[in-house]
Amino acid sequence: MTVALKVPEELSARVPAEQRGPGLDRDGVRLLVSRGTEVSHHVFGELPGLLRVGDLLVVNTSPTLAAAVDGSVGHARVVVHFSTRGDDGRWAVELREPDGRGTTRARACVAKGTVVRLPGGGRLVAEEPLSTRGDRLWWARVSGAEVTAVLREHGRPIRYSYTERDQPLSVYQTVFALATPDGTGSAEMPSAARPFTARLVTELVSRGVQFAPVTLHTGVASAESHEPPYPERFSVPGESARLINAARAAGRRVVAVGTTAVRAVESAAGGDGVVRAGAGWTDLVVTPERGVRVVDGLLTGLHEPEASHLLMLEAVAGRAAIDLGYDAAVRGRYLWHEFGDVHLLLP
Repeated sequence: MTVALKVPEELSARVPAEQRGPGLDRDGVRLLVSRGTEVSHHVFGELPGLLRVGDLLVVNTSPTLAAAVDGSVGHARVVVHFSTRGDDGRWAVELREPDGRGTTRARACVAKGTVVRLPGGGRLVAEEPLSTRGDRLWWARVSGAEVTAVLREHGRPIRYSYTERDQPLSVYQTVFALATPDGTGSAEMPSAARPFTARLVTELVSRGVQFAPVTLHTGVASAESHEPPYPERFSVPGESARLINAARAAGRRVVAVGTTAVRAVESAAGGDGVVRAGAGWTDLVVTPERGVRVVDGLLTGLHEPEASHLLMLEAVAGRAAIDLGYDAAVRGRYLWHEFGDVHLLLP
């Protein structure tokens, strides 16, 4: 699916909401609400008044990693984006090079056997492309250092050129993020949850809104570049499965916070729509043809007009709702990307 509009460059959110002016917090971003073909405009802090008693929000607890690490190939500087750790201990990585503006661009010359020297004495060797669809991401093996330690000591959050400056890792953590025992997490922030604050979560709970935590560690598959998502690691705890199934049985709404939460919970659902506890890898791609079996609504950021994630949005809300919502977002000067405004799709 593509949306027939052009997003002006000035609609890229360059800094987080709380850095745009005094008195602003994360929940100061704008909130576009689509109920079918009806569109309304709000600020995120109004969310409690837009949900019902008994609504269930499915949230992703994956923490964001400081996944960008400087290195060198011969005498050339490179930046390694660590994406996903495989079961065999290798990491899926993207090798990039500095662009002179504080960010990076894709590195053209990556081949099997490419060696990257990492800070702290680590050595990374590219072994094979992650997928036959392209060679942007590679499986690589690191020796001489533990990757999670390298990220903690030398890493920084992945940053793209539309942002104004580097930000501390805390800016990229959501209120739902939980540290994992093995130090893994998401290469890029599960950004739909970023506008939530502890105060707002407390208000939602006091109004009878429930939360079901799941985990999906996102990689750097770059859905904004028209690539379908690669396999990602997920888990759905038993208690969350019970909460979701109980909500559906009672006719209450299940609203996913982010496309990552949709992918996790739909991966754990059978053809009967019953969610079962589980963990592992998912290669599920949610499309209008496949449809959704569990979620009724979705809170998500604003995606590029040709992003593959738009297929998931269409599966949840229908094509007309997405077309009208995105047209309203551009006309209303909403902001895109991880620090931008958000879109709530409700039945």
